[in-house]
Amino acid sequence: MHTNAQNKPIHTHTPFNRKRLISYCICVLFLWTVMAEIGQASTEVYAPTTSFQVWRTLLNWLTFFFQIFVQIVKGTPSVLINYSSTASFKPLPVVEFPDSSTEPPNLATASVHIPADYDRLEKLTVVLDLDETLVCAYETSSLPDSIRKQATQAGLTWFELECVSSDKESDGKPKVNYVTVFERPGLHEFLSQLSKFADLVLFTAGLEGYAKPLVDRIDAENRISRRLYRPSTISTEYREHVKDLSFVSKDFCRIVIVDNNPFSFLLQPVNGIPCIPFSAGQPHDDQLLEVLLPLLKHLSEQRDVRPVLYERFHMPEWFQKHGIPASGFTR
Repeated sequence: MHTNAQNKPIHTHTPFNRKRLISYCICVLFLWTVMAEIGQASTEVYAPTTSFQVWRTLLNWLTFFFQIFVQIVKGTPSVLINYSSTASFKPLPVVEFPDSSTEPPNLATASVHIPADYDRLEKLTVVLDLDETLVCAYETSSLPDSIRKQATQAGLTWFELECVSSDKESDGKPKVNYVTVFERPGLHEFLSQLSKFADLVLFTAGLEGYAKPLVDRIDAENRISRRLYRPSTISTEYREHVKDLSFVSKDFCRIVIVDNNPFSFLLQPVNGIPCIPFSAGQPHDDQLLEVLLPLLKHLSEQRDVRPVLYERFHMPEWFQKHGIPASGFTR
């Protein structure tokens, strides 16, 4: 059996081999010639002894050619051929199935154990940074027109935002800043898909006066269940504005943080996902949907996200190379 262009099974019968067919014809012709010669001899010389020898010889020749004919027939049976088209491909990862003729593996000693309560896993908690992770923002007064024009032509979604600053005007009124915000491509689809299998938490080092109206704008559906701003960050011996995940959850097996600044999660390095910073000059960025979403979906199916993240990023070693010893980690 083999597959055609539509991968449908086709039964194939192997035809007679040409050389064998020619051999068969030669044998028949030779047999015919012998019989003719025998017939001619029998008409010219008639004697009981000679006739017996002739027919004995004929019988031996018939037996010989019959054996040859049987071998030819046996050599050309109908068969089923396993054939893989060279135009096909194997998706990744390649899954190898065991041969059905071999004994199935002992599930009790399998390297991958699926717990009985696997389907009762709690939702994964995903902590999201804001600036340069979900959006990028610029003071409107200092934003070059060329950047705005380039982003608009590339199809980036952007909007202007009025933010109340903690600073005061000369008359004592709160200072108002105007900010132009660019959404990372795929932002709304990312939040929509992610919220189906994870609880979303925003954790930003930005001030609430700036971040709150911005998140209200990009998350009108309230998919983000909790928001933490700069006052929730802490200062450590090595960095300021560090985001301690213990403020969000005590279960470090089922929590991850996505941040363009790795130092934000130095306290829990094996829970962090460092992402590429986003700017308005990257209109064709695909990190959210093509990179982060598949990884987060995979992590949502793990009982403990930390081994997977360690194998992927090796963040503890990265921090140590940047002067932060293991004693600086809480987990």
